[in-house]
Amino acid sequence: MNKLPYERPVLVPHRTGLMNKFGGMPSMEPMPRIGGVAVSELLETYGSPLFVFDETTLVERYHELRDALMRRYPKVRMAWSMKTNYLDGVVKVFQREGAWIEVVSGFEWEKAIRQGFPADHIHFNGPFKPRPDLERALLAGTFVHIDHFDELLLAETIAQEHGIHPKVAIRLNMKVEGAPHWSRFGFNLESGEARDAANRILAGGHLELVGLHCHLGTFILDPNAYRLSATKLATFANELRKEHGVVVEFIDVGGGIPSHNTLKAQYLPGSQATPAVSRYAEALADGLATLDLPPSKMPTLVLENGRALVDDAGYLVSRVHATKRLSDGRRALVMDAGVNVLFTSYWYKHEVRPTRDIRGVSEASVLVGPLCMNIDVIRETLMFPPVNAGEPLVFSQVGAYNVTQWMQFITYRPAVVMVGADGQHSLLRRRETLESIVDHEELPAWL
Repeated sequence: MNKLPYERPVLVPHRTGLMNKFGGMPSMEPMPRIGGVAVSELLETYGSPLFVFDETTLVERYHELRDALMRRYPKVRMAWSMKTNYLDGVVKVFQREGAWIEVVSGFEWEKAIRQGFPADHIHFNGPFKPRPDLERALLAGTFVHIDHFDELLLAETIAQEHGIHPKVAIRLNMKVEGAPHWSRFGFNLESGEARDAANRILAGGHLELVGLHCHLGTFILDPNAYRLSATKLATFANELRKEHGVVVEFIDVGGGIPSHNTLKAQYLPGSQATPAVSRYAEALADGLATLDLPPSKMPTLVLENGRALVDDAGYLVSRVHATKRLSDGRRALVMDAGVNVLFTSYWYKHEVRPTRDIRGVSEASVLVGPLCMNIDVIRETLMFPPVNAGEPLVFSQVGAYNVTQWMQFITYRPAVVMVGADGQHSLLRRRETLESIVDHEELPAWL
């Protein structure tokens, strides 16, 4: 009798759901439609993978934040953060609703002008403004936010050469409880550097200081951080008025208000952990109450939000290419979209849903992309129902940064579409092709 070869047993745990102190894991609700349009129709028309933006959600998020601020403060300016998503169609929605725009590079400034924004409706931030970019922005009347002393000197030189007296702001950084200290941007408040920068501008006489700006950071979950930041900015504005007679036209509190996404370090889902925008509005209004100015002289409150407006409106539809069992017992779903297009999967636990009801016992699953790279994991272990190859899945809250930080790597970048309020849908960006990629290449004559 021949002895059979030993086969190592594989134990697969049977799980019915995760438990925590708040109760059982909620059931997974399918998502058959986006903005009223069937996901199946979108896939049939544009293919997979596919980014989808819902126009209705974009408008709702914009008015929710703007109205919350205007209920508490009389003069509010929304400046869309272009780096978050600079597709023309997305920018056009916010432009139509009355937003200005905030840019952080010469490229973004050019794109904003091409989009039809007046130059004096642009806030130009960032630490890197080469002379050509800074010169054309100052000449056009853009609000340039001075980031360092070298930039201050260059702006003065340009102003002298052209005989202009441009309006500028200075960017500050500060220590605030509830937010990281981003000290690499702007002039530090606590050390006195911000005061030195303001004095330098006023003493030079070539630039007009009209604004103060501070961007605390990103995904700030503590509204009180904005109260503290606004208080410090208002106090500094009071000092400028008392010491130099300067009344600033605007106070820019930057962005950083979170979406309803879920950070990997969060215990609760973003839908429960993200504070309402009304709390941020209250915090900002309380901080700006420190201003010692008559109502007619109150500066405009500027916000440069991106993620809070667009993240919830963006979806990625991706098909399961294959399923396999890993050595640790988990099931792996190989998707047709990876981290090269869903860059934010590195720090978010994006919600993933099927488009239909799927019967069967959920089990620990990991969602990986198509790249031949071990880092291509778009969703760590989650309890997911059994699905087969070809099944479309919808990743939610992916509207911020993915279509600006994505890269062409191994696969073509997918198409991007928008679903309108009336059920219409149309391309925002075509799917890449070999021709669109090699069109930028050149072949040396000697090869």
